[in-house]
Amino acid sequence: MSNMSKGNDNTAKAADSAIFEWNPAELIKGRPQSADKAVSQLGSAGFALVVLNQPLHHLDVTRRLWDNAQVRVAADGGANALYEAAGEHGDSCFDDLAVIIGDLDSLTPAVRSYYESHKPTGPKTRVIRDPDQYSTDFGKAVAYIRQQHSHTTTATTTTATTTTASSEPQTHPNDDSSITNQPLDIVAIGGLGGRVDQGLSQLHHLYLFQRGADYADGRVYLFSGESLTFLLKPGRHRIRVRDANRDSGGAGDGDGDGVSGTGDVFGKHVGILPVGGPSRITTSGLEWDVSDWETWFGGPMSTSNHVLPTTEVVEVETTAEVLFTIALRQG
Repeated sequence: MSNMSKGNDNTAKAADSAIFEWNPAELIKGRPQSADKAVSQLGSAGFALVVLNQPLHHLDVTRRLWDNAQVRVAADGGANALYEAAGEHGDSCFDDLAVIIGDLDSLTPAVRSYYESHKPTGPKTRVIRDPDQYSTDFGKAVAYIRQQHSHTTTATTTTATTTTASSEPQTHPNDDSSITNQPLDIVAIGGLGGRVDQGLSQLHHLYLFQRGADYADGRVYLFSGESLTFLLKPGRHRIRVRDANRDSGGAGDGDGDGVSGTGDVFGKHVGILPVGGPSRITTSGLEWDVSDWETWFGGPMSTSNHVLPTTEVVEVETTAEVLFTIALRQG
């Protein structure tokens, strides 16, 4: 009983310390061409899109993320993925790329030449080589974005350094935003395919890029094509998974038109993963809710849980950092 009482105290402290509101569907929803991205529900700063070095298979969602982003950056070979995806469709939908950054060991000469000088639309893309071997290309992209688009970035945000980027101009014609006191959120796409060690590295980076207790440097999301994953800090989180006035073909059962940009964006499958260490969690809005439930790797974990058909907001209280992952609806 003493352990349970201590757990209740910890959960109460976490709930009292902070309440975080989330509306991740706004990242992915299709918008009218006339919509002002800078004043959307994402906040005045919007978000930056980082394309990682993995093939892009879900181009409908990728295009919506691309269109909604304020800034678009490729991490080294991520530019190859954009080039190949656009080429398969015979268009230039991903030409509006501001920066390619990394050690450039994956960027092909043909793709570099295209983005620097041969693409038919938009200004040329800036290519920045950062040879630092103590940071990943993902880390270099995030560090660049935070240096160029926020005054609030702290030195402990990431171990990545961008020695070349620091001498670059502070704005670029491809960027849809200017430096602001409000940091950009970041959405990384293409991070969980391929090798297991690479996938775990991307999850590790969600912790690495968000050191503070209140997302002061901006929130970071990882989009894998079939799901969206983000880090929950200690406290209470209200995650909107459906609109009150939604137009969908079902109630969170995986059917419907979420991939078209209308109706519900998310499916029913949810996981809450204590990757960084043990935590106690309390949930509401799920088929298998828990209360003051201890979870850890190698012990109990909430995976393959389901959002209830009537749930609009999932609530999670946690005493330690956990990853929240939710499936996208498939047409």
